[in-house]
Amino acid sequence: MHNDHDISDRLASYADVLAGELPGAWTSSLVPADAKDDLAELADRIWDLDLVAASLAEHPLQQAALLTRPDGAQLVLLDRHDEREGFLIAAVAPRALPDEAYRAVPEPNGIALADDPFLSAEQVAGDLLARYDTALAQVRTNILGGTQPSQTDRIVLTWQVDGSVATAPVDHRADEILRAHGFVQDPQDGIYRLRGDDTQAQARALREIGPQLEAISIGIGLQHSAGRTATTAVPASAPPAPAGARTPSVRGR
Repeated sequence: MHNDHDISDRLASYADVLAGELPGAWTSSLVPADAKDDLAELADRIWDLDLVAASLAEHPLQQAALLTRPDGAQLVLLDRHDEREGFLIAAVAPRALPDEAYRAVPEPNGIALADDPFLSAEQVAGDLLARYDTALAQVRTNILGGTQPSQTDRIVLTWQVDGSVATAPVDHRADEILRAHGFVQDPQDGIYRLRGDDTQAQARALREIGPQLEAISIGIGLQHSAGRTATTAVPASAPPAPAGARTPSVRGR
């Protein structure tokens, strides 16, 4: 019979392997049984109304492994509490966002994993992670007041009223490109923002990210904030006009 220490070691080891096999730079950490406050806070943020929620209703969270991506996305790995080997895994909702951010966003419900982290990584990447990234983009778009979320093959840039540009990319491959060109990610909501106080630098950054994103098969769309226009394509070689050059007629076109 396994003791609690053996179970914790097995959970932590599985999470370590799984994190290393997922696309992107994931890390894992164990949330032990004695971290009561952390477990309670984590349980409240588990983004699930199906399999994992049903399990937690019968078996409150006693320990977990947390997988974290540099952009703030998190997955939680927990025990199955049934006769089968393996674990449950679920998405974790961002911290401290208003309820309206989740408006009309389907929960990226969790899934059951077999006792093989290598095969499970393929299952997570092709199913849960894809749904989670889409849900995150929709939540962040709601925060922006935008009308269309980014997609895996297309980033939507949204002009803000202060002249900055904001985006919530779905594909983690875009993150490094955005950061390299001055976009700064908000640790609270995960949104990337490019300031507009230097319009020449802003225009140059937007011009340069186009070809780099296209090289990894990601297109760009541009939209104004809520109440403005629908998304339009932004050619890599012809970025939108910098904030200082936009006129009311352009913004409301």
